[in-house]
Amino acid sequence: MELYALRVFHTVATEKSFSRAAERLLRTQPAVSLAIQKLENELGEKLIDRSGKELMLTDAGQVVFEYARRFANLQREMENALAELRDNAAGRLIIGANESTTLYLLKHIQRYRRLYPKVRVQVRRSLSSKIPSQLVDGDLELGVISYDPMDDRLVCQVIYTDHLAFVVSPQHRFAGRESVSITELGMETFIAHNVVSPYREVVLREFQRHKVPLNMDVEMPTVETIRKLVQRNEGVAFLPRMCVEQELEQGTLKEVRVEELHVERKIRLVYPARRALSHAARAFLELVRD
Repeated sequence: MELYALRVFHTVATEKSFSRAAERLLRTQPAVSLAIQKLENELGEKLIDRSGKELMLTDAGQVVFEYARRFANLQREMENALAELRDNAAGRLIIGANESTTLYLLKHIQRYRRLYPKVRVQVRRSLSSKIPSQLVDGDLELGVISYDPMDDRLVCQVIYTDHLAFVVSPQHRFAGRESVSITELGMETFIAHNVVSPYREVVLREFQRHKVPLNMDVEMPTVETIRKLVQRNEGVAFLPRMCVEQELEQGTLKEVRVEELHVERKIRLVYPARRALSHAARAFLELVRD
């Protein structure tokens, strides 16, 4: 089996289109179709269902796609290793992080780029819950998460300790207060993040324990949209303090301490325990440790 055929299949399955795959591979569409047909004949399985409007993988296609993805990761690792042999300061670094944890990387990436300007740095937006498996599968070299994955295949290092901040608009009735009791929050409208996280569960449990209703009447997909709604006094929110530092300094948001609720948020850099890191990843890890 030729690796080229797997690469073509991986591209077609990713793009969900023969024409887009051909453009990406700089090949003609008939050449792409022929490569897929040869691969199907060699494996003795239909990999792609062409009967519908949208290209779909068969069960066999799903299996082959998973292996093709792994081969693509290995090819990338090989190319990275060869680039590092040619130039000890070159290569590529791929880090997985979600919207909020990306903020904790900014100062490290700034320092890293000054030391290793030839390394291409790519931060992929990933669901925090999926980053551990993506690291194990080789899709990522490093990951940044806000929880302990409890997986002996991974190594974790705490790089920042943050906390959940209860934030309100400067026009809110609590804006002039240093602290409030959790019992005073039962009538508030909370703007919630509609991504499941362990910190959301901690807040829910504390409200339940104190028998205080938590009115999450509005859920938004990003921290940015939550922040803007709170600034407009449409509700209140619990957000990572790092995500609202600038607004707190500028006075467009106010942080009020909730007496019964202090939730630390430990940010962890995570990497595979049993796979050798590239020079680029090792250098980043050493920089963060320093």
